[in-house]
Amino acid sequence: MITTPDTHSQAAPAEEQIPQQATERAQELARLLEYHGWRYHVLDEPEIGDAEYDGLFQELLSLERQYPSLASPSSPTSRVGGAVQDFLPTARHSLPMYSLDNVFSLDEWYAFTEKLARFVPELNAAESAFWLEPKMDGLAMELVYEDGVLTTALTRGNGLTGEIVTENMRTVKNIPLRLQGSGPLPRLLEVRGEVVMAREDFAALNAMQAAKGGKTFANPRNAAAGSVRQLDSRIAAARPLRFIGYGVGQVVMADSSVWKTQQETILALKDYGFSVAPGTCLCATPQEAALWFTALERDRHSYPFDLDGGVAKINDLTLQESLGYTARFPRWATAFKFAALQARTVLEDIMIQVGRTGVLTPVAVLSPVNVGGVTVSRATLHNEAEIEARGVLLGDTVIVQRAGDVIPEVVGPVPENRTGSEKPFVFPSFCPECGNRVHREPGEAAWRCVNRLCPAVRRESIKHFVSKAGLDVKGVGAKWVEMLIDNGKITSPADFFSLREKDLYGLDRMGRTLAAKFLHSLADAREKATLPRLLCALGIRHVGEQTAKSLARAFLSLDALALASEEELRNIDDVGPEVASAITGFFAEEGNQTLLASLKNLGLWPEMAVRKQAVKGVDAATSGRAATFQLSLFGATPPSSSPAQTGPMETPAGPLAGKTLLFTGSLSMPRSRAEALAEEAGADILGSVSKKLNYLVVGESPGSKLAKAESLGIAVLTEQEFLRLLHPPAPPESSDA
Repeated sequence: MITTPDTHSQAAPAEEQIPQQATERAQELARLLEYHGWRYHVLDEPEIGDAEYDGLFQELLSLERQYPSLASPSSPTSRVGGAVQDFLPTARHSLPMYSLDNVFSLDEWYAFTEKLARFVPELNAAESAFWLEPKMDGLAMELVYEDGVLTTALTRGNGLTGEIVTENMRTVKNIPLRLQGSGPLPRLLEVRGEVVMAREDFAALNAMQAAKGGKTFANPRNAAAGSVRQLDSRIAAARPLRFIGYGVGQVVMADSSVWKTQQETILALKDYGFSVAPGTCLCATPQEAALWFTALERDRHSYPFDLDGGVAKINDLTLQESLGYTARFPRWATAFKFAALQARTVLEDIMIQVGRTGVLTPVAVLSPVNVGGVTVSRATLHNEAEIEARGVLLGDTVIVQRAGDVIPEVVGPVPENRTGSEKPFVFPSFCPECGNRVHREPGEAAWRCVNRLCPAVRRESIKHFVSKAGLDVKGVGAKWVEMLIDNGKITSPADFFSLREKDLYGLDRMGRTLAAKFLHSLADAREKATLPRLLCALGIRHVGEQTAKSLARAFLSLDALALASEEELRNIDDVGPEVASAITGFFAEEGNQTLLASLKNLGLWPEMAVRKQAVKGVDAATSGRAATFQLSLFGATPPSSSPAQTGPMETPAGPLAGKTLLFTGSLSMPRSRAEALAEEAGADILGSVSKKLNYLVVGESPGSKLAKAESLGIAVLTEQEFLRLLHPPAPPESSDA
């Protein structure tokens, strides 16, 4: 069905008078369009032709233009798009959207079911133990319906928080804007599923993009994900997206009805008007499920959508609830991942890429080859030892696969195809970017350019500074950074914060509006930067997120950290001799001192608040110095917008103030969430078990940390005991009896 109407008006005058006949006709047209759209897009069984459907559509559109208040977000006319956003806001899921654990062979599948049977013996006697469904390779999505009307659409995001893409999802033709069904509709229904694009539709989209000279997509999943995240919903509306439901989040029924099985849930979704995965079935035994997985992998290319495996779930919802979740996965489900897809091609060359830490990474340059629907022309070879271990020569015919159906890798050569013209690859002794001799530390596999002024090191360091792993500056991606460097606009991370609008106008497709947003994002990142985040952005070797937090809590400012000795640094948990040496080496380099002085003058110089309790890992003298040290490093003066701290600040002490914790094993919540709760309560998170640890919080399969903690006499808590510490009972009220 093809409809190309203009977007309709959004607002209606308050005094608008709508004839009853027009209201009733608009409601009838909306009902008919939803019904016939469902027959066409979901059931693939249309009852009317395109011309008749378009006639109904145009009649409704005409009524909504005449009486704008008839238009609503749930109207079928909203599917054409029109809303344009400046950015995608985010929101939390009411229940976490977990990912799935994986098995990669039938042996692993049987081991998984044997473990289930030990915890749930009744599973062996179930007539329909497992619900099986193809695993779509798309973008996970949650649709929220209130009183039967679509109100919110969220991407999975990190599982706890997703991007709000409601306007774009309204344009997807097979998503019901209002739930169907003759009975009472749920007061609240969160439908979870996958946004996908059929292979046939993907090929047509790429052909159209190429004809217009636009960007083509690598695979259907990338095309779907990119379409969902468009800021202009008209672009999403023009893309052939589909939503396939596979489960639910929170559900509040309007009556006493309840779904008892996974099958009942999926059938209910189908009744409400959702598309569900083709080929789902029930199996009574692991052996039956194994046969289904084998057949699915054999016939995967006959499906209209890309698949990367199959999913098995315990069918009984009560058993699902009793098994619960680990920190990342439901215990009652797993994904059977297909073997990596392979193809043969020619290794034409090996190029060397230089990263921000100077590491030289060999990348295979391949004759383009289709691997499972994706054209592959590059694949990492990791390091010199990996090339030798795989035994590949330049000019070899090689086997390429997509590990997990995603990351291209060279498996090895096909020796029988050699002609004698193949040559071994000689790893360079000099950096291909700056010409300096490369160096390899004893015990390391990687060769490294140690020239801090190397153009590649500088470029990648600048990109890292604003990346998600650094300051996480929204909208300032790698391509923009490369253009700024190539145009001579920035030579250092500090230069980002001296940019003006006119500096950006020469960049391709950079206009006044985008330039203003660009600069606003940088200003916002500077204002909101925390000390741990800035430490990550600086790219100090071996200093990751957790170590950055430990350093920030111990020294409170970059001034104090810069003066720390290796001995003082080694007193910090997570900091060993190698890390301590990297930190002192970073602050000793003249180029880094210049960068830090520039950042301070620009006002990018966050400090930590001082807690009432002692700072862990640092003696009282060091802690006091960190608290009172004024902005004297490199002789810089504090900017007026960021006054120097004249004394220790105190933050309220929480129930775990002054305590140190470490988590181990699988928890019912993501590890990051548990650590955040502990830190909010005043605790410090350690990276290893030592005598400095107050509590070890253990989940399922805690490993060696538990034994070490017990040997040191450290208190061991269950997850429930940890949660009770966060909310201690109130003291009893005194009585004057």
